[in-house]
Amino acid sequence: MTLELTMTIGARHLELALSVGSTETVALMGANGAGKSSVLQALSGLVKPDAGHATLGGRPLFRLGTGSSARTSGTGDTGSAWLPPHQRGIGTLAQEPLLFPHLSVLDNVAFGPRSAGATKAAAATTAWQWLREVDAGDLAQRKPAQLSGGQAQRVALARALATDPELLLLDEPMAALDVNTTPFLRSLLKRVLAGRRAIIVTHDVLDALMLADRIIVMEHGRIVEAGPTAAVLTHPRSAFAASLAGLNVLSGSLSGSTLLMPDGVKVAGRPAGGPGAQAPHAAPEPLAEGGPEGMAAFAPSSVSVFLSPPAGSPRNCFQVRVTELEPHGGHIRVRASGLAADVSPAAIAELGLEPGTEVFFVVKAAEVVLYPA
Repeated sequence: MTLELTMTIGARHLELALSVGSTETVALMGANGAGKSSVLQALSGLVKPDAGHATLGGRPLFRLGTGSSARTSGTGDTGSAWLPPHQRGIGTLAQEPLLFPHLSVLDNVAFGPRSAGATKAAAATTAWQWLREVDAGDLAQRKPAQLSGGQAQRVALARALATDPELLLLDEPMAALDVNTTPFLRSLLKRVLAGRRAIIVTHDVLDALMLADRIIVMEHGRIVEAGPTAAVLTHPRSAFAASLAGLNVLSGSLSGSTLLMPDGVKVAGRPAGGPGAQAPHAAPEPLAEGGPEGMAAFAPSSVSVFLSPPAGSPRNCFQVRVTELEPHGGHIRVRASGLAADVSPAAIAELGLEPGTEVFFVVKAAEVVLYPA
């Protein structure tokens, strides 16, 4: 049984359809304002779409209107239905723990089962089970004010799971945590999400890599890319996914195997198929001529750095000014004029690179992938 969602929210320019399997974790990603949180709000019952429908494990969460989303469902049912949030079987973990300050940790976690009709003893048993599951059993008698940020978020996770939700929604759950706490919570989530249905909104590529079976990329209220996590990050087809993967991304207009940037610079590359055109390792499809908007992407590791224009006529040569040098694995990442190159420490010393140095970034056309924006 899956989660099926189709909806339109006109005021937010949002229109999409998605599904999540019974044991699948999906990462919902995109720039701020893309519509990610609106999806969670509609599923949890905090925002009512103009039209659409949602079912969770075969149960209808809502069915609204007769607009395009309703037509997409193919049900032909024009009646309306709206299940209240507390009846949806959905748990939520947000950026802030939002624990009840007057209740102990144990009572916070027991609140959900008690609200669902469990006896006080049964709710306490469930609360203890989940507090131990998130390694917070020793915090049971504390009040929220006595917890650190990481401890409070673990308790909030236990509270969300204590109702045994059919769907868990995570809205950037680690955004407010410090860098020392985040790895532990990420590992904890990986363990407790196994075999569950969940949607996580995140900007962190590590969250997607560790937690998500699949990534859905949103832009301006639409889904622009979707696929298995590894496929999206290794063969991105959208600007946001490319930036997540650490690639250099240039925008402009496309003409065959060339991208023309606004400043007149031409970037040569190899065309990639459009979203869903083929499997990640299939041969690329040619792009249509005529100058549609598009972008070029290439890895920092494919960039060579020169102090003067190299001999011959390299097809992609960018004159840039170094702004930053930073360690990156066994290499040094050279950032310059919005681009990045990975070079060895020996090359840094030989070239005498430092912030302010003017250099030339050269990349082979075969290393550049062109695709529609």
